Amino acid sequence: CHIEQWDSDDPVPRAELLKKVAGIQGLYCLLSETIDSEVLDAAGPSLRVVSTMSVGYDHVSLEELKRRRIRLGYTPDVLTEAAAELTVALLLATSRRLLEAVDEAKSGGWGSWKPLWMCGYGLTGSTVGILGLGRIGKAVATRLKPFGVKKFLYTNSAPRPEMAAAIPAEFVPLEELAQCSDFIIVCCALTPGTKGICNSRMFSQMKDTAIFINTSRGGVVNQDDLHQALASGHIAAAGLDVTMPEPLPTDHPLFKLKNCVILPHIASATWSTRNAMAVLAANNLLAGLRGDAMEKEVFL
Repeated sequence: CHIEQWDSDDPVPRAELLKKVAGIQGLYCLLSETIDSEVLDAAGPSLRVVSTMSVGYDHVSLEELKRRRIRLGYTPDVLTEAAAELTVALLLATSRRLLEAVDEAKSGGWGSWKPLWMCGYGLTGSTVGILGLGRIGKAVATRLKPFGVKKFLYTNSAPRPEMAAAIPAEFVPLEELAQCSDFIIVCCALTPGTKGICNSRMFSQMKDTAIFINTSRGGVVNQDDLHQALASGHIAAAGLDVTMPEPLPTDHPLFKLKNCVILPHIASATWSTRNAMAVLAANNLLAGLRGDAMEKEVFL
């Protein structure tokens, strides 16, 4: 086969993408590319398979793929463990104010021992709420149990009793999750139903000592509402691995808050995980071109 490759870590310019896809049969993409009707029109009727090196596929127009009978491969499972590890690390860094503490140590703010200086919030005896109990949500809960979490709650589009039983976790409405949780961890996919679901209504129901963590997609959160909740002290802190847009402009108000930790979307960033994602995406593409079953396919 003939391969056209954009050989750069930077996203392919839109004009270049539209030019290069003409007449292709398979498209291997990243979440940085928006695969919509414009790209599919440019590719033409020869395109049979799209394979994305990501577990999320909100950057791909599912309706257009379905209408054109184009198959879609993706890469779940292989990044579950890495994403769960990063989520726990982000939660601890945020709740225990680690980045603030590092800054104080570097800048000379570290003086004599003070009883309440740099105090944060611990997991022991806490209630953890998970918004979206899928593979990653379950893996996060499994890692948090040894920290002495007292109770796990979860909100989902529908109850998942088998998944919840392994933790165990209790299914509750979003309002109850917000009101009762000391830590809220967002692990859901970005869909029309979850877009902006973490907004002023939810933040107003949370405890003023609560920690909010998002490692799913930036579009799940209304960032203006989150900024207001953090700046006013209505919630204690937030840790974000995803934002809207990405990258988040360096002058964004969230960067100015000491109680907001922002990472550059690195949940799956381990060598083994990224390699596994790359191989799985390639194998999905090849299987689709052969007309075989993909290892991981989104059935449209």
